[in-house]
Parts: sequence; structure tokens; C-alpha cells
Amino acid sequence: MGQDQTKQQIEKGLHLYQSNQTEKALRVWMRVLEKSADPAGRFRVLGCLITAHAEMGRYKDMLKFAVVQIDTARELEDPDYLTESYLNLARSNEKLCEFQKAISYCKTCLNMQGTAVSLQLNGQVSLSMGNAFLGLSIFQKALECFEKALRYAHNNDDKMLECRVCCSLGSFYAQIKDYEKALFFPCKAAELVNDYGKGWSLKYRAMSQYHMAVAYRKLGRLADAMDCCEESMKIALQHGDRPLQALCLLCFADIHRSRRDVQTAFPRYDSSMSIMTEIGNRLGLVQVLLGVTKCWMIQKELDKALESIEKAQELAEGLGNKLGLLKLHCLCERIYRTKGQQRELRDHVVKFHECVEEMELYCGMCGESIGEKNNQLQALPCSHFFHLKCLQSDGTRGCPNCRRLSVKPGYV
Repeated sequence: MGQDQTKQQIEKGLHLYQSNQTEKALRVWMRVLEKSADPAGRFRVLGCLITAHAEMGRYKDMLKFAVVQIDTARELEDPDYLTESYLNLARSNEKLCEFQKAISYCKTCLNMQGTAVSLQLNGQVSLSMGNAFLGLSIFQKALECFEKALRYAHNNDDKMLECRVCCSLGSFYAQIKDYEKALFFPCKAAELVNDYGKGWSLKYRAMSQYHMAVAYRKLGRLADAMDCCEESMKIALQHGDRPLQALCLLCFADIHRSRRDVQTAFPRYDSSMSIMTEIGNRLGLVQVLLGVTKCWMIQKELDKALESIEKAQELAEGLGNKLGLLKLHCLCERIYRTKGQQRELRDHVVKFHECVEEMELYCGMCGESIGEKNNQLQALPCSHFFHLKCLQSDGTRGCPNCRRLSVKPGYV
């Protein structure tokens, strides 16, 4: 298959894919991969296969094609191709919750000395890196990466990237419980979709609606949460987007749990867990098991709650997800207090505080914890964040966390 024919077949596949004929598109692209002698064409078709498998949640296949793409990029001896292939490798590992590997590949991308094309990818690299740091609950570095990605998006007038970063920032602030910002950023993403997204994939609309649903639920606006989640799920089902279907089912279950309708929540959690297991989203599984644990606690089935916690703890430790572990220690604390088991209670109180210290989840000004309840937060240019009210009362004396880090310990 020559260069022109390769090009035609790739375009044919794209047309089929955009018409929701995914399996037909994959067959066309696989044929190109088998028969084309054009390395640049092969590189491009591998990019199409990587994107398609990512959206279907076939993350292991996504990784497999990303590895082949790296070999093709080396064959082409072009730094731009190499940067793009390492980004795809980073994104594949991020989706598979291999966060340390994803960060490592992102750093490789940023160290590449490519042309202006490679530099334009730096925003996507920063976003992927931020998502990986967020998976590890390294909040300051995650925020730093998201803000870099946002700067790249503004500098390049890249509205799609800005939309994706806003969704990640929504997730970031939902995790540290500034629910006002957790809603603001996906609302901003939804605005970008309405203003600029006429020719975009519907996944951008679905993504913003899902993150709005999460924020609305946490704010107690359950009817709004349900409306947004239903819209997101409708698009996810139309497009065969399994990862988003799993997240929507989790959100539906959480909404029902918030209404104390445990009997409706449990089947939603089960369905979400089934898809999360199928696609390999282990971080999603931790979130599902946290919800299931809370349902068992509502029903006062404390031993069943502890069984769910044990499964979630094993997953969270394997992923290095510190926030998940902190939440699990908090739930254990409540269970063992109810059971009157003092030794176990003390053990989890200690572990909870170790997690808070490790993640720096406390305000460097007042010393109170961050992420325990809904609070307005503000980040400084160094990406350390504090209670907004503390910053307002402190004035502009600089970052206390940075000041502390710059003081070197003395020798005794």
C-alpha cells in the first residue's frame, strides 16, 4: 500500500469512526497497519488506533499500540514523532493507573528537543502529568502541572485543551473539598463547549457534564447532579465510551447513597465495578469500594463495611493513592469507635494523621486540615494552597510553606 492509498484509508477510517462505526473503522486502520510501507502513514494510523482504544477503555490495547508507535517514531528519526509517541505512552500508563511510569514518560517528553510542533504538545504532556500526580495525591505538583497546561492552552488558543484542563481542575478541587471551585471549572468547560465546540467530539460535553454532576452532588444539589449525570451517560452510551459509563454509574450510585436509598445504590455500584474491572481502572475501583463501604455503614453492617475497606486498601496501596488511604483510615476510625475496639481505633487515628502530614493537607497558616470539609481555598503562584480566609487575613507576606522548606536544618 503506497503513501496516497494509506492516506485515503486513514481518512476512510476517521469518517467511519466519527459516524460511530467504531469496529469498521478499527478494521480499516488495522488493514493499513498490516499493508502500508509508509512509516509516516503507519505512525498516523497508530495514533488513530491509540485514541479509539482510549475512548473505548481498552487501555491495554492502547498501551500495545503506543509501544509499536515508539518503534515507528525511532524509524522516522524525527523528534516531533518521538515526543508524540512518548506522550501516548504516558497517557496509556496514566489510564492504566501506572502513575509513576506516566510521570516518567511525561518528563521524557518535556526533555525532548523538538520543533514548535513538539512544544505545542507540552500542554497535553503537562495535563497528563498533572492527572498522574493527582492519582498519587501529590496535590501541589498536580496543581503546578494543571496551571502549566492552562498557560499552554491560553498561549496557543487551544480551547479543547483548556476544556480538558478545566475538567481535571474540577476533579482536583472536588478531592480537596473546595466545592465552589469544583463546580466553577467544569462549568467553565461546559461554556467552552457551547462557545467553541460545534465541530468537537461530543465527549467534551459529556466530560464537562459528568464533572458538574460530581460537584453538584457534593454540594447537596442532587436533582442538578442527576440531570448532568443523565446527559453525560446518554452521550457515553451513544459513543460506546465505557470509561465514562463506569464513572456515570458511580456518580448515580453516589447520588442514591446521598439520598440514603441504599437499595438503588448497590446495583449501580456493582455495574460500575464491573466496567472498572473490565477496563483496568483501579483508582475507579477504590472510589466504588468507598461508596459501597458507606452504604454498608448506613445499614450498620460494619463487618461487611470492613471487608470492602480491606479490598480498597489493597488497591489504594498498590496505586500509591494516599487520599484513598486517608479516607479508608477515616472510615475505619468511625467503625472501630462504634465497635468500641480502642486499639484498632488508635491505630487508624495515627495512620490518618500520617496521611495528612504526607500529603500536606493542612493550611500552613492556621494549621487546620484541608479536605476535611467544604472550604474555600486559594493557591499561591508556587501552587501551595491555603484557606482563602487565612490568606486574606495574612496579607501578602509570601508562602509560609516555601519559607519553611527554604530553612535548612542546623547541625547539632
